[in-house]
Order: sequence, then C-alpha cells, then structure tokens
Amino acid sequence: MFEFQKIIIILIASVSALSCSTEDEKAARELAERVVPGYVSGLRFEQISDTLDVFELSSEGGKTVIRGNNANSMAVGLNHYLKNYCGVSVSWYASDPVQYPAAMPSVDGYVRIEARAQERFFLNYCTFGYTMPWWKWEDWERLIDWMALNGVTMPLATTGQEAVWQKVWRSHGLTDWQIRSYFTGPAHLAWHRMSNIDSFGGPLPQGWIDSQAELQKKILRRERQLNMKPVLPAFGGHVPEQLAEIYPQAQITQVKGWAGFPQENLCHFLAPMDSLYARIQKEYMQEQERLFGTDHIYGVDLFNEIEAPSWDPNTLAEMSRNAYQSMADVDPEAVWLQMGWMFYYDRKHWTPENVKAYLGAVPQGRVVLLDYYLENTLVWKTTERFYGQPYILCYLGNFGGNTRLSGHFHQTSERIEETFADGGRNLIGIGSTLEGFGVNQFMFEYVFDKAWNSGMTDSCWVESLADRRMGRSCGKSRKVWKDLCDSIYVGGSFSCQTPLVCARPCLEGFWHWTAIHNVRYDNSTLVRIWKELLDMYSDRDTYRFDVVNIGCQVLGNHFAGLRGSFTRAYAERDAAEVQRIGMEMLSLAHDIDALAACEPQFRLEKWLDDAASWAESPEEKEYYRRNARTLISTWGDECTIRDYGTRLWSGFLESYCIPRWKMFIEEITGCISEGREYDETAFFERLTEFEDAWAKEGGDVVYREPVDYKELSYEIIEKYGL
Repeated sequence: MFEFQKIIIILIASVSALSCSTEDEKAARELAERVVPGYVSGLRFEQISDTLDVFELSSEGGKTVIRGNNANSMAVGLNHYLKNYCGVSVSWYASDPVQYPAAMPSVDGYVRIEARAQERFFLNYCTFGYTMPWWKWEDWERLIDWMALNGVTMPLATTGQEAVWQKVWRSHGLTDWQIRSYFTGPAHLAWHRMSNIDSFGGPLPQGWIDSQAELQKKILRRERQLNMKPVLPAFGGHVPEQLAEIYPQAQITQVKGWAGFPQENLCHFLAPMDSLYARIQKEYMQEQERLFGTDHIYGVDLFNEIEAPSWDPNTLAEMSRNAYQSMADVDPEAVWLQMGWMFYYDRKHWTPENVKAYLGAVPQGRVVLLDYYLENTLVWKTTERFYGQPYILCYLGNFGGNTRLSGHFHQTSERIEETFADGGRNLIGIGSTLEGFGVNQFMFEYVFDKAWNSGMTDSCWVESLADRRMGRSCGKSRKVWKDLCDSIYVGGSFSCQTPLVCARPCLEGFWHWTAIHNVRYDNSTLVRIWKELLDMYSDRDTYRFDVVNIGCQVLGNHFAGLRGSFTRAYAERDAAEVQRIGMEMLSLAHDIDALAACEPQFRLEKWLDDAASWAESPEEKEYYRRNARTLISTWGDECTIRDYGTRLWSGFLESYCIPRWKMFIEEITGCISEGREYDETAFFERLTEFEDAWAKEGGDVVYREPVDYKELSYEIIEKYGL
C-alpha cells in the first residue's frame, strides 16, 4: 500500500510541476521526450527572462538543468549538452535512431552561451523537391526537432501552398482541371513555386493538394511551438496562362526560358505595377492566413534564374516597390525575404546599379536578403553590404541532393568570422540554403554552431564531432576527422558534384555540367582514412554511415581512374585491355551498389516507396513513382539538366547507371572490333531512349539485401588493391 501511495504522490508532483511550466518549457521537454526519452527524468527546463537568445547549463540536485529565454534556446542548450557531454548525434532523418549512453554525465560548473546571430535561417525551395517531396509527418517531426536543436528560427515553409492557390484561381474563373494541370508533379513543385516551370508531370492529384495542406498545418504548429517564424510564400507574379485570356489588358508576359523546357512549360509573369497584381496578392495572403496563420515573413523571388521583363534600373525599382507594397497593404508588418542567389547567378544583368535600385525601392528594414552561397561568393562584398538592407549569411553546401564529400571546412569558418567582423550592422543572421540533405550533415551543424559564442575552437569542435560519431572518446577517430576536415573537405560545393559512375558515360572529362566528377584531393589519402576508420569498432549507426559514405566516395573516385585507363586503351586500340578494364569498371560499379545498400539512406526503394505511399489508387501509385524516378534521372523530358538530381543509391546504380555504362563499354568495344570511330552523338541518342524509358516505365529495378558492411569493405579493398 505504501508503494502505491508513493507512486501516486510522484505522479501528482509530476503533474503539478508540468502545470506550473511555461509553454516554452513544455515544448522543450516534449522535444526531449521525442529525442532522448531515457533522459527526460534527469532533465529540468527553466525559462529565463533575457533580451538575448541564450541558454545556460548546470547540474543541480542530481539533474541537468537547461535554462533559456525560450523553447528554441533551451533546445539548443539540450543539443549542446547531448553533443559535447553525452557524445550524441541527432540526425535530421526520422529513420535514424538516436543512440545515447544510459548514464547522464554531469555538467561541471556553470555554462552560459549567447547567440551572436539574431536569426538562423534554414532550407531552400529546392530542398522540397530533392529531399522532402514524399515526407510524412513523422519525417517532418524529426526535422523540426533537428532544426530546433540547431537553433533555427526562420525555416522556409512552402508545403501545401497549392491548396491556397487553388482557391485563388477558382475565384478568377479557372476550372479545377486547368488549375491542377497548371501545377507540376510533386517532385517538381519547387521549381513551379519558383516560377521556373508549369505543368510538367501534372495534373496534380486533388488528394495530394488536400493532404499537403493538412501536413502544413502540423508543420507550422510545431515550428511555432519551438519559437520559429516560418517563412510562408506570397505572390510573386507567377500566373496561369489562362489568366491572360480572362484579363486581356493585364501586363502578362511569358518568361524567355528555363533549363531548356519547351514553351508549353514556361511560366507567365504578371507585372507588379498592374492593378491585378495587388488584387491577387490580397486574395492569396488572406486565404493563406485563414488556412495557416502568419508570422509576417514572406518569401518572394520575382526573377529566380529567369530574366526580368526589363533591365532598366528604374523599372526594376518600380517592380520591387510595388511587389513589397502589395504585401504591406495586406499585412502592415510584412517583411519580404528575398534570395540573393540571382545576384550571383545572373551577375551579367544584376549590376551594382540594378541591385541598388531594386533593393533601395523597398523601405529600409522591410526586405531581408539571403547571401546564398558563402563558399563561392560573399555577395555582401559586391553590393556594399546589400546597400544597408538586412541580410543573412548562408552556406549552401549541396546541389541536387547528390553532392558527395564536399565542403571547405576551414574556408567556411573564415568567411563566417570575416562576415561577423566586417559584414556590417545589417547582418542579422546566419543560415543554410542547401538544395538537398545529401551526405555532409556535420557541415550544416557546424554552421549553426557558429551562430553561438560557445568559445569552442574549430579543432575542439571536430574532436567533439569525432567522439559522437563513434559514441566514445577515441584518439584514432579524432585523427580521422581532423584529416577529413584538413585534407578532404577542402573544396566548396558546386553543381553538380557526383561520382562518375552516376553520370552519363563519356570518354573524357564529364559529358555535361550537370554531373561533374572533380575531387580536390588525392584519392590515396581518402583510401587511408577509410582503412583507418574500418580498423576501429563502434556499434553506432553514425559509424556505419561514415564507413559506407566514405567507402562509396573512395570507390567512385577509383571508378574515375579506371575510366581514364579505359579511354587510353581505346586510343591505343588495345582491344584486350579495353575488354579487361571495362569488365573491372562494371564489377566495381556493382560493388559500389552493394556497399551503398548497407546504409538505409542510400537505397532507391526508400525514395520510390515513400512516393508511392501517397497514392490512393494503383494508377496514382505509378504516377508518384514515375515522378520520383524522373527527378533523379532525366529530370524533365527535353531539358538540359539531365543527371542534375542523380544519386549514388543502391538500386539506382544497378538498374539505371550500370546499364548505361554497360551500353557504353559494349559500344567502345564494338568500335575497336569493327574498326570504326566512336560516334558520341549517335550513342547518346540510343542512351536517351533508355533513360526516358526508365524514367517513364521503371524497367527492372534491382534491390540488394544489405550485408556486413565491414566485411564487404575489406573484400572490396583487397579485390581492387586499394
């Protein structure tokens, strides 16, 4: 009886404690319950009053106490404790378990860390295509927790906007069929939303539109609970073609082109000076707020990778002035968030005069720029710090979701510090604009850690990273990660960086800019690092990921070396050597597929199965799978970005990439035996037929069962003499 009474008292005390908690304390505690449930009883969250974003850590009465000015700061404090005291990594993928030791380490003394960046931005319109188009709530829930743990305050939130647009376009007389046909397929919606393409892969199923709207409500509710200000879209001038027929006097023009898509897929743009623009803006923003609420920050990009109707600075100023005013007329608190990508991407047209006119036409402080690609260009340096408008420095780090081991660790650190020192008072934040999640999660965590004045040196940060990847302090692991950051992560990301085995075959270099194999280190260094890592032991999933990830890059680099030998043998018309090397290339490609199969995130079936899970009929299941296949292979029909979204995934290599190389090797072998020259144009025509058929019909997709990744790695090393 005494024990029962004791339990009741504890439960009452727990309920009482929770009832006295603030909403932010509850949100932080609930996050901990989702991420490290075994630690919750040993954690205490306390909200403090402070004008800064700040967290404090201490050990009191047998508990780890995490204090912060809000739930977001407390989440960062929790993550700081997990990473640097417990050796715990939290992945942005829901399918990755969070592994943590049973005993909770204590915090010596008192820790107080303040944010030195007011805002922390995350995501890119493209991420909703290359990574997240098929995500369900459980996937988003983990990502939102990851964002909170890393201090994100401004996440891009574009999910579900088609439901809003459907209401708006209905009110202008368009039929549901016209509207759903105006939208693209789900995987391509990011580029529809950026005013790049219409209709490709449509019509969009109604079930998708409805379900995404419901998903968006959950996403926004959770992000706001964790003190984030989601960046919702607003109207940027992109309209259906039929609107020109309904309003023949409106200033509607068709964009000149994007990525080689045919005219029927090109977008139509309504000039912000037209009175219809403000009317549509009002209708959209009011309907969006009714469905999703607002945090008064709106993402609008008028000319992303497309030409403006005019490059006259006065006209550009008029456009930006009217675009902002249309938002402010609906929401007087409106802040316009604008990608700075176009100022880098189209430097020819976005001259200093044009940038200054465009930004200067918006009231001071009412537009925030994303300095989009710090590892390549610091745009604040070429625009006089964006002519005084507030901006956020961003690390891109991934193109197309296929970027392999890439990122300039030390340069990133230097450029962030340089911007904090010299970037001006209008620098208000730091962030990341990655196109896809890819394989370098630690680089993005590093960038967000730089937003806080932890006092941790880069070398200490790397040591902590190595410890949590292994699950323990390990000198050998620390050396591996130091070598990776010093010798491998020495080149910034670029588009589109992928092992040659994933690219369309060619004899020299790379066939197109969309699939570039260009490593900036000696592969023998990476081979050594891979072997050193293999000779260690850890039961952590993070360790397995690192072994498989690094191994796949090693083998992809080795494949490129074999291709070089293959080409030389062809030039010498050495039939036997061409045959031998060609067989070795195919054998290696199969082994890469087998190694990739050992890591769940590197498997094609997850991408396709996740896509099919949204279907409400067998026909829809194939529709979604076809759309998913297309993005990672041909991308479109006749467009020039084929291979841009390619992936080093098991199943994709086996069913798509390897058959292409097999066709190529057979063609080159035939050229020698038949005494003819290789005709790349004719071969590419045949290859295109195969690629298009795979994207549309699927063909035979081969999946492997995962094996012991370490045993396989050792076998491969011995097999190829690495």
